Amino acid sequence: MWIEILLLSKLAAEPMHGYELRKSVEASTGHTLSNNSLYPTLRRFVDAGAVSRSAEEQEAKPPRHVYTITDVGRELLHDMLADFPADLALNEPEFLARVGNFAWLRPAERTRVLDVRKKALTAEQARLEALAAGQADPWSRAALRHVLGKFDAELRWLAGLTTDPREDA
Repeated sequence: MWIEILLLSKLAAEPMHGYELRKSVEASTGHTLSNNSLYPTLRRFVDAGAVSRSAEEQEAKPPRHVYTITDVGRELLHDMLADFPADLALNEPEFLARVGNFAWLRPAERTRVLDVRKKALTAEQARLEALAAGQADPWSRAALRHVLGKFDAELRWLAGLTTDPREDA
């Protein structure tokens, strides 16, 4: 779902053709989208009425398709951002796609997304701590401790996200 969020959020900013969308997503996330994920997703959005597609004429080239978000698409984007199911809470791209688009959400919706992530991280952290404590192999224990350090760092980061990052600028 994170790809859908990224595409709709980019189109909510401005209409774009496929290549521009790919480059815009890559520039803001570091993720490179393949045509095999980009165009089928856009096709589904067009079929669902979330995005419209129009042909833009080019000199001495075939027309290119420009995609524009619709009101249905804006509503869909908001719903996808605000809904963060617990089963996706440990999925980093899903979470970061939402955080990167927090401007579209109300403060209470942002807090809910953060709370779902914190709860999932805390539960996974407890599970891994129990595994590390019972691990006889020092190398496996070291690997688990490294992962646990990442959990600690993210939980500290999440605590800082409860304020608007623009206030720190």
